[in-house]
This record gives sequence, structure tokens and C-alpha cells, in this order.
Amino acid sequence: MKNQSYEAEQIQVLEGLEAVKKRPGMYIGSTGARGLHHLVWEVVDNSIDEALVGACKNISVTINEDNSITVSDDGRGFPVGMHPKLKKPAVEVALTVLHAGSKFGGGGYKVSGGLHGVGVSVVNALSERLEVEVKRDGNIYMQKYERGIPVTELKVIGQTKATGTKVTFKPDTKVFDELEYSFETLEHRIRELAFLNRGIKLILKDKRNNVEKTFQYDGGIVSFVEFLNKNKDVLHAKPLYIYVNKDDVDVEVALQYSGSFNENVYSFCNNINTIEGGTHTTGFRNAVTKAINDYARKYKFIKENESNLQGEDAREGLTAVLSIKVLDPQFEGQTKTKLGNPEIRSIVEGIVYDSLEAYFEENPGAAKTIIEKALTASRAREAARKARELTRRKSALENTTLPGKLADCSEKDPSLCEIYIVEGDSAGGSAKQGRDRRFQAILPLRGKILNVEKARLDRILSSDSIRSMVTAFGAGINDDFDIEKMRYGRIIIMTDADVDGSHIRTLLLTFFFRYMRPLVEYGHIYIAQPPLFRIRKGSGNRAKDYYAFDEKEMEKIFSEIGRESTSIQRYKGLGEMDAYQLWDTTMNPETRTVLQVSLEDAAAADEIFTILMGDKVEPRREFIEENAKYVRFLDV
Repeated sequence: MKNQSYEAEQIQVLEGLEAVKKRPGMYIGSTGARGLHHLVWEVVDNSIDEALVGACKNISVTINEDNSITVSDDGRGFPVGMHPKLKKPAVEVALTVLHAGSKFGGGGYKVSGGLHGVGVSVVNALSERLEVEVKRDGNIYMQKYERGIPVTELKVIGQTKATGTKVTFKPDTKVFDELEYSFETLEHRIRELAFLNRGIKLILKDKRNNVEKTFQYDGGIVSFVEFLNKNKDVLHAKPLYIYVNKDDVDVEVALQYSGSFNENVYSFCNNINTIEGGTHTTGFRNAVTKAINDYARKYKFIKENESNLQGEDAREGLTAVLSIKVLDPQFEGQTKTKLGNPEIRSIVEGIVYDSLEAYFEENPGAAKTIIEKALTASRAREAARKARELTRRKSALENTTLPGKLADCSEKDPSLCEIYIVEGDSAGGSAKQGRDRRFQAILPLRGKILNVEKARLDRILSSDSIRSMVTAFGAGINDDFDIEKMRYGRIIIMTDADVDGSHIRTLLLTFFFRYMRPLVEYGHIYIAQPPLFRIRKGSGNRAKDYYAFDEKEMEKIFSEIGRESTSIQRYKGLGEMDAYQLWDTTMNPETRTVLQVSLEDAAAADEIFTILMGDKVEPRREFIEENAKYVRFLDV
């Protein structure tokens, strides 16, 4: 896109900042880790917007030693001229007035990811200090703020021939519950932005431990698909790449099929990850299904008397990145990340269908391989039909025998209920005796569940353990999964603190991620944290028990109670705990520790599950070697 003018008069004003300080969660989602990192994205979005108009090639994000953040770019530099209405420098207006920006028709940007104009002003309001440095018009300008209030005038501190903006901010300790920035969280999103913006160099630095990574992908989203499929067996050597501009909408697609059994479509609008999909995703999926069916019928892969392939068949093993740029995107959905523009569906569908049709004609070998995989998926789906129908019943528990050895709870309100998935009958027995029967259900699993990464749905639904979970939850599976029908608000995985227990947890998380993903996306999955040690002080009726989750905590307990007259029991498994011990340490909501499983980055999660549970051994070995240094306890 061509360079456009960006001046003081383009900064338009809607309202002030006080609401941000009073209710920060309304603007950044939370005052925990998610909101803390959201501040970074609001600043980075401004730099990316400069890249979208061709004005910026380099962006740097630095975590400083004090957990402040510095974001710098070589864009045009924030406007510094006097705002015609407020009689203040435009940069000060943008940093102190809510909804002040050039994205409300001011002409500074044609397409923008920062759509609401609250970005840097919200960051400023929620930072105990912020410093902005602008290189523009031959000068270097600087201004400082504290909790959104200017403490210096905008002043010239030097001369330069360069242009760009540098913002350094320190999140307010009075606002945020979490103040420690995660390098990995920043890394995932910055890598994603580098893929989505071909050729732009993004550098992430961490001065706390002298780590630096550079992300730049001249292949853009083609490189993204290759990255996603690097540990999979692909069915055609190179991803198909599509780029078309139609009716002022940029449609960019890269796709490639692999031998896996899952569909992974990542969609974006103006660099925003539309995790809930939307009209662009619907159009894309419709096009893929129609193109494959039309080609299969044309060349007799599907006979006249046979039914068309369904969408899930046509997209099995598909990895795709869909990135569109829209002038006026309309977002909706639970997290405001679902695209609602109705006209986008037909635009994307037409472009993708025409491109796939041409690709199949020009690459008949790849087309045959893809269609044969889809036909195999169709046969497997038909074989799974009867098992799937069982999971669709609205009253499965009333119409069938209770699954496995489920001990249900009496409470009927799902939001008040939780179900423990427990490893083994012995631990299951203790859990059933120790639980609160009003709201806690127990489902023991015998042995390790099926590795769903290596199986299609027909085989998955033949697994007793998986059928038991699906029936107990009552919400279906895969495309039929409906989170509104869940019988429990929390699913708590409770396994032994050893290698087998870790493997079972990974198998369960893989299953939930692949076939009940909303449970992970909306935070319904938890991992119980049973203690590893019991320290008993004294004997007989005067004995008192203390519990430690690791050796460090055990040493802390000893420092408080001393070592005299103590005995230590190291639990090898949950089955060694009495019912009251399991309740006190692991199941009592007032005293237990549970970890909530969250999904920060679906692409990264997909990669990890593919590495850990997929067919290829070499990536798994490399992953284990790279992460071995982070293992604190290995129970073998």
C-alpha cells in the first residue's frame, strides 16, 4: 500500500481517560497476565499499522530488567504538530484522550489492526510511567507521563535524519495483579505478526536474561503454513498460495494437506486473530468443500449414485492460514474476535474456489492424493455414525447405563458442578469417599486413554474411556460439541505425580484440545495438584500433618516446625491417600491448589501436541532435549 499523509489534524477526539483507570478490565480484558500482555499489543499494533501502509520495516520489543517494555519502530513517527481543536501536540492528544486516533476516518490509515483508538492512551493510563520518543521532521522529541498525566512538555532533545517512534512504559503496580512479562507469550504473538506481515523484521529482546530473537519471513503466510506443518507428513510438497484484491478487500490464503486427522485453519482480519472465525472462515470452508466435490465428481472419484463428501471429510488434514484486510471490519462474538461482515463470505468463497479449481487441474497428482484422503475420511465417518449418534442424545444419562464407574453429583446446575477425571480404581475409590457429593462427580479411568493424535473419530469413539467421558459430559464431540450442554462447569484432571500420570494428563489434554476445544479456550479444564510429601509432626492423638507439593516446600515446612519428632511419607500415587487426606489436600475448594489450563496460542498448542503425540520421533527427541533443563522432578 502506498505511503499516506499522517498529520496532526487527522487525530480525531471522542472522549477522555478516567473510565480506563476505574474499570481497566473493560479495556484490556483483565488485570492479570492476559491484560498485562495486552498492553504490549496495543503499542505494537501502532507499529504494525505503520508497516501496513509501507512506512515501517523494523519493529523492536524489549522486556527491560525492571519488567518495563520498550517498543520502537522506524515508521513515520507520531505526529507532533499542534492539534487544531485541543491546542496540544497531537502525540499528547493520542496518549491522553480516549478514542483519539487517525483510525476514525482521519485518513492516516486505510487498513488498521488497532480499530478502537483506545490503544496507547489506555496503556498510558494504566502505566505508572510512560516515555514517548518521536523521530520526525529532523528532530528527536520526547515527553514523559505518570499514570496518564503529562509530567513534562513535548520537547526537542536532539536532531536526526531518521524517523520512528519509541514508547517505554511500566505497568501500574496499583492496577495489575501480575507484573512479570512472559517471553514465551510475547514470542508467540510476535512470530505470528512476522508471518502475517511479509518481510517486516520484528525483534524480541529480554534484558532480564540477555535473550534475543529475530523474526522475519519473506515467505509470509506460506512460511506460516510450513512452520505449522514442519512436524507432519505433508501430502503435497509446497503450500498453495492465493492473493487477490477484490472490492477493496485483500484476501491472502496459504494451505497444505498433511496425513494428520485434524483440520487447522487459522484466520485473521487486519492482523487480529479471529479465533471464533466468522464470515471469512465460512466462505473459505465452503469453497474448499465445493472445489473438492466438484473435482471428484468431474473425474469420477465420486460415482453418480454416491453422496458428496462432507466438509469435515474434505478438510481432514488441512492446515491453512487465511488473512484478510478490510476497510471497515465488524467484530462480534464472545471475545469480539468473530468477523461479521456479510459481504466478505462471498468474496472469500469465490476467490478460494476459483484458485483451488485451477490448482487441482494443474496438479492432478496432488488433487488425487487429497481426494483419496477425503474419501477415506468419509468411510471412517460413516463407520463412526452409530457411535456418534449415541453422543448426540440430549438425555444420554437417562437413556443409558451410567458410563464406566461414574459417581455423579446431586447438583443439577452445571455452573456449580465439577467432575474429577481420576487415574485408576484405587484413587477413584478414595476420591468417591472423600468428595462432596453435592457438587463433585468422580469418573475413574482404567489405564491410559487412546492417543487421539494417531486415530480417526471412528476408532476414538470405540474407546471405552473416551465414550465414558463423552457420555458423562453430555455435550457431544468434535463438530457436534456444544459447550452449552455440558453437565459440569469444571473438569479436573487428577493423576499421580509421576511419569505415567504426566502421560495420562497429556493424552487427556490432547483429546480435549482436538475434539472439545471450547473447553480449553474458555477455561473449563483444570489440573489437580496433589502433594508429593506428607510430613507428620508428633505421634498419636497429638500428631499433626503438613503437606508439601515439592522438596522446596518441604524444606520450608521444616524451617517452620523443625525436624524433631517428624516422619516423611512420599506419595507414590493418589491411591496411597486416605479419603480425608485426598479431600484436605486436593479436593476441598478452600484448601486445594488447581491449575487452570488456558489457550494463549492455538498454533503453538497444535505444534506441541503434534510433537509429543504424533508419529515423528525426531521432533519429540529434540523437544525433550531442549526442555529437559526445565524439569524439576522426575519420578521413575
